Amino acid sequence: MQNTETTLQLRQWTVEEYHRMAEAGIFGAEERVELLEGNIIWMIAKGTAHRSAVGRIDRLLQNSLMDLALICVQDPVKLNERSEPEPDIAVVKLDPLDYADHHPTPAEVYLIIEVADSSLKLDCETKAQAYSQAGIRDYWVLDVVKRQLHVFREPTIDGYQNQVILAEDGTITPLEFPDLQIGILEMLPPISRS
Repeated sequence: MQNTETTLQLRQWTVEEYHRMAEAGIFGAEERVELLEGNIIWMIAKGTAHRSAVGRIDRLLQNSLMDLALICVQDPVKLNERSEPEPDIAVVKLDPLDYADHHPTPAEVYLIIEVADSSLKLDCETKAQAYSQAGIRDYWVLDVVKRQLHVFREPTIDGYQNQVILAEDGTITPLEFPDLQIGILEMLPPISRS
C-alpha cells in the first residue's frame, strides 16, 4: 500500500536573504511585509482605531520615557536570524548611533506592543511565540475591538508563562519602568459620541 500523504517542505528565509530581496525590489513599494520565523508575512491593513491607538501610545511613551528609552514606531526588531518583525511600538535602549548600524535585538528591547484590530490571533499566538522564544520579557497586545490589554510575561522557549488580560479601566506598569503607571484607556482610541 502506498502512502498518499505528502508533507510540504517550506523554504524558510533568513533576515539577510529578506534584506537582499527588499534591496533587489522583489517587494513593491506598496507591499507591507515582515519576516517572522523564516516566513514572509503580509501585514494586515491598519484601520483608523489601530492608527489612533499607535499614535496615542507613541505620544504617551515619548512624554513619559523622554531620556530613558527610544520609542520606535513600526520599525524592525531583529529577534534572530529568521525573524525581523515590525512591531507597532518597541521601547528600546538608547543607542549612541540611534541604531544606524543595526536594528534593535532582544537584549536591547524593554517592551513590545502590538495593536490589534483584525490581527488579534496572529499577535497573541504566532507573534507571542516568536517574541517569547527570543526572550522578550514584556509583550503587550492592545485589542482595540474588545478594548482590553493582553499582557505576556515570563518568556520561555515554549511560550509565555504569564498571560493576563486587563480591562479598559485597568492600569499597567512596564517591567523595566516600575515608576510608570499607564491607564489602558490612555492607550485606547476615544469612543466617538455620534
